[in-house]
Amino acid sequence: MPLIKSISGIRGTIGGNSGENLTPIDIVECAAAYGNFIKQKTGKNTIVIGRDARMSGDMVSNLVIQTLRGVGCNVIDLGLSTTPTVEYAVPLENAGGGVICTASHNPRQWNALKFLNDKGEFISAEDGRDILKMISEKSIDFAKVDDLGTYVKNEDYIQKHIDHIFSLETVDLQLVKSKNYKVVVDCINSTGAISIVPLLEQMGCEVTTIFGEMTGDFAHNPEPLPAHLEALSNEVKSKKAHLGISVDPDVDRLAFVSEDGEMFGEEYTLVAIADYLLGVTKGNTVSNLSSTRALRDVTRKHGGEYYASAVGEVNVVNKMKAVNAVIGGEGNGGVIYPATHYGRDAMVGVALFLTHLAKKNCSVSMLKASYPKYFMTKNKIALTPEINVDLLLQGVAKQYANHDINTIDGVKIDLEEGWIHLRKSNTEPIIRIYTEATSITAAENLSEKIKADIGSILKNTSV
Repeated sequence: MPLIKSISGIRGTIGGNSGENLTPIDIVECAAAYGNFIKQKTGKNTIVIGRDARMSGDMVSNLVIQTLRGVGCNVIDLGLSTTPTVEYAVPLENAGGGVICTASHNPRQWNALKFLNDKGEFISAEDGRDILKMISEKSIDFAKVDDLGTYVKNEDYIQKHIDHIFSLETVDLQLVKSKNYKVVVDCINSTGAISIVPLLEQMGCEVTTIFGEMTGDFAHNPEPLPAHLEALSNEVKSKKAHLGISVDPDVDRLAFVSEDGEMFGEEYTLVAIADYLLGVTKGNTVSNLSSTRALRDVTRKHGGEYYASAVGEVNVVNKMKAVNAVIGGEGNGGVIYPATHYGRDAMVGVALFLTHLAKKNCSVSMLKASYPKYFMTKNKIALTPEINVDLLLQGVAKQYANHDINTIDGVKIDLEEGWIHLRKSNTEPIIRIYTEATSITAAENLSEKIKADIGSILKNTSV
């Protein structure tokens, strides 16, 4: 199993050999470098930490906490929490940074450290490189006994986060309460159970949970994709609920199920919320290159401008700041609303979506039918050590040179019938393949064609 050290943190599978898997040695090394970096970069020595409920979470977070104390950092431990809640807490605590122990949508054997700056945003590529340099050069200082960091547990932040969401002018709490929505939530055995569920209950919803025990032993693949949400769909129909909600283990991705059990589509989470917000606040939007064209269409309908960024939350955030976007995010169900903080946040996404639904006074399926119809496929190809990804992508770009090509992040090919985007994953040893068209058949055909083209390039060239 792999260990991936990248500019955004460290991620890998638990157990095995140091340097090849995510072991206590790797965790300590990375946390120590991060603590040193934060102290040098910000002059602050307070770090906020939180974790999802995955099985290794307690072990990993304890290692991080004690390592940070060992380099002289004071730790505020939110315990079981969410990625957006940790992001929200960092600036409120005037901390130098934050660490979230979560491998997001990866299966249970994975864990990771996600690093935040003093604004509660993911660290920049430059900062990430500096931390990796500290690790490789072993330029890490540990504190003497009189300078060890302190430790405080604070489990109040999820409710503080909820209260903040309810204070937003764009969240109509009383209107949503008047609707008495029946909602089914797939908590995927993680912290959606202590964040999304109380949020909904405080919005007057009748909530049914599935997989609500925070064991970290995920009942299904934790990525909120249609293939993994059959139980949620069935429960929505069984309970005659108004909608279903699925989040990933750290609650930064959000997907909905309509009242008829059909998928609303994680790509359309951001589209629907943007439609609502742009109707009350004129402005621009941003999503990454792998996200649906529907956001562009909705933005233009409201008189705004749509912009695309490279994949990765930090890239989306940088672009949002550059164009002063009202709303942005990623097509994986990640909603970034600057009025709260610059990070993907399923909690605020739920509140905004329910407000939109209540104001529209329609069903979820009717809301979905009001948006442009695009169909997307998301596939991947496993990488082997002998494949030179850069040369492979160059070969693809050369083969499609007669079309509109964007190479700011992998290769995106705009075609008359849709688009294709190929990029190397930052979190897994794979090439991601995204296609979109106005029918699912056309999107699938594009996916099969590009996979055949990749096979041909691998066979006929030395990459």
